Amino acid sequence: MTPWPAREPASTSRSSTAAPSTSAGSASTPSGRPCRTNPVPMLSPYEAVLGGDLTGLHPQLRAYFTAIPAGRHGLGRGTFDRVGTPRRWLWPVLALLARDAVLFPVWEHDVPFLVVNRPGPDGVHAVRRFEFPAGSRDMVDVIGADAGGLADRLGRSGRLETRLAARVVDGALHLDSAGVYLHLAGSRVPVPRRCAPRVHLTERFDDGDQRQHVQVIVSLPFVGRVYEYSGSFRYSIEVA
Repeated sequence: MTPWPAREPASTSRSSTAAPSTSAGSASTPSGRPCRTNPVPMLSPYEAVLGGDLTGLHPQLRAYFTAIPAGRHGLGRGTFDRVGTPRRWLWPVLALLARDAVLFPVWEHDVPFLVVNRPGPDGVHAVRRFEFPAGSRDMVDVIGADAGGLADRLGRSGRLETRLAARVVDGALHLDSAGVYLHLAGSRVPVPRRCAPRVHLTERFDDGDQRQHVQVIVSLPFVGRVYEYSGSFRYSIEVA
């Protein structure tokens, strides 16, 4: 496996933000001397949006979706059963997206992968490294929360944004796209719903194999499924 890339600096141009970060305020005692107040707990984007509903997740999933402590990162290793699409006529478009570390022009099975989640001021920064037979490829995104809910900025540039609706069902997390936007020349341009890609993600934990399972399906109106990846992994929070 190739060396893990250095952490990229957080982009200040991305509009979505993480929940309030841990901070310590000051107050005055009756004598006028300053005293420290308790720090404000940091929330993950999922905690900020789902609130108490997040407790409905399988206990083993909560480490993935709750806040990552400062100085640590989340690390997962596993295998994707399949990645990409067999529809080769889509590959030229996917090749363009691959340049920005979004999706890839492939159709592969049994692909080893590594995922690293790091907390940042604008959300959770994720890098998924796919070990394809032709070489390693990285998928990059930053997911944050704002007044409108979850926002996933895809790729190194963050030019592609997907708004996500989250719900917890039978211990699993389901995310469905609620809108797609392009960030171009300082403008946020909505993609018309009639032609916007639709994304569905499911994360669940299987007590039988003690692994976290993920499935992502991307579809287009009138076309159907155009991309997918699914597999399982083991995840832990470790010192960065």
